[in-house]
Amino acid sequence: MSSVQAASSEAAAQPKKKSKRVELSPEEMAAQDATKTMLIKFIPTGDNPEEVEKLKNNTIDLPLSATTVQLEATVNALLRSSEEQDSVPFAFYLETEKDSFIELTGTLGESIREHGLGTETTLRVRYQPLALFKVRPVTRLTESLSGHTEAILHVQFSPDGSSLASGGGDAMVRFWDVSTMTPRFVCKGHKNHVLCTAWSPDGKKFASGDKNGEIRLWNPMTGEPPESGRAQLLGHKKYITSLSWEPLHRRGSKGGDCDRLVSGSKDGTARVWSVRTGRCEATLTAHTDAVESVIWGGEGLIYTASRDRKITCWFEDEKDGGFKIARVLEGHAHRINALALSNGHLCRTGPYDCEEEVVRANHARRGKPLPSRSDKNACELAIARYEKQKQLLGDSDAVPFERLVSCSDDFTLIIWYPTLHKKPVLRMTGHMQPVTHLCFSPDGRFLASASFDKKVKLWDGRTGKFLHTLNGHVGKVYQVSWAPDSRLLASASSDSTIKVWEARQPDRAKQTLSGHWDEVYALDWSPNGEMLASGSKDRLVKVWRS
Repeated sequence: MSSVQAASSEAAAQPKKKSKRVELSPEEMAAQDATKTMLIKFIPTGDNPEEVEKLKNNTIDLPLSATTVQLEATVNALLRSSEEQDSVPFAFYLETEKDSFIELTGTLGESIREHGLGTETTLRVRYQPLALFKVRPVTRLTESLSGHTEAILHVQFSPDGSSLASGGGDAMVRFWDVSTMTPRFVCKGHKNHVLCTAWSPDGKKFASGDKNGEIRLWNPMTGEPPESGRAQLLGHKKYITSLSWEPLHRRGSKGGDCDRLVSGSKDGTARVWSVRTGRCEATLTAHTDAVESVIWGGEGLIYTASRDRKITCWFEDEKDGGFKIARVLEGHAHRINALALSNGHLCRTGPYDCEEEVVRANHARRGKPLPSRSDKNACELAIARYEKQKQLLGDSDAVPFERLVSCSDDFTLIIWYPTLHKKPVLRMTGHMQPVTHLCFSPDGRFLASASFDKKVKLWDGRTGKFLHTLNGHVGKVYQVSWAPDSRLLASASSDSTIKVWEARQPDRAKQTLSGHWDEVYALDWSPNGEMLASGSKDRLVKVWRS
């Protein structure tokens, strides 16, 4: 062996010295990000052709130090047709792999390093419009409304936020005037616990179901049964578990009035009722155990979830009449407790758009001409509002506008795309006790789940991926409710408190609202964002404001 070969063999045998990695401080990384740039391609969430055309050839070189505020200003500049237009707030999502996005919360550079993204290629960034107004966190108790003589099981604001209704163990339904915080009407008729209630999307009708299986209808303007039609809907043999009205925008071709609702019962059936005639139009009988939750979806499907571990999707066959099974969703190992839809807030509030009122108030404050009010009727307004949001928030074969999530005693949640197929999209695990309630944020970006394990969990509303665990309650969490701007979340617990959380900063509760003497069963944030109502075992309805 030559001396050269011997030397090379000896060098190869020696261990290589590892290069020392220099860790930069956050300040040094920020300084580097300010000097580095990368190409950004903005992608609209919806399919608005104007936005697609404006952004078709726009690839922008931005510094890695760019924040969401700077990205927001850039997108507004690209989309704005005139300087008179108001800026729109956006949420931004970075594409990590094909059709998979993560939300941008810090700077571009921080998110790229956190998720191991490269800076050599063009980064696709999806943007989604947010509410133009911000709801201030509720911080103080303004009213304690007494009158119920048993535990309050349900509270709900009207679609426009002007009235509040409550029902409970004393078999009474009470309507409250939220402007004066006084009782408007006490509605008697039920013979047993009022277990569930529901406002019609136009706010003109109200339904309540009790433990005897009886459904009663009320006129919220008078506190009396409707002048036309029957006051009682009889047919179920056991107690009513859930009520849901047909969305107003679905009535466009059928007369434009809220006159149908669906009910679920422990007798294992769901029934579709005409409140105008008091007649049962259809009895849905696919389940073998109690129906725990029913929802009439925005795309026309009715969803029924049962203790038999199945969700049945029903469609109305207008040609042959009646309702038929579209598909059956299976995946849970135990009883299903509740359902939630990504477009549920739109279906609930119908034609009432509190954001439009905020825009009008901002124009008036700046001395600008007020946008003209629409002369359309309620049904036309609901249709226009639904189609606008569907276009803004996106509806595709990859992620449909209407997404369904179910929760179960098997400690899991499952996200479904029921308008496309029957396969579970993702099983969401993490809770250690039964999951009893869940709710999409009004813009569909987030999903919150409440469990007996004393935790609230936040999930991505489009993909179902886990985001955060909200720790703070020391008792079972019964219910969650979102503020209409989708930035704040409230949770009610058996520890007699309500906690208010911020979706972007969920590490600790923003507020803890103490005032109830016993477990808090019911919770609802008003659709106009002005107040939060809670109902408790202490027989009081409490109203909280900022």
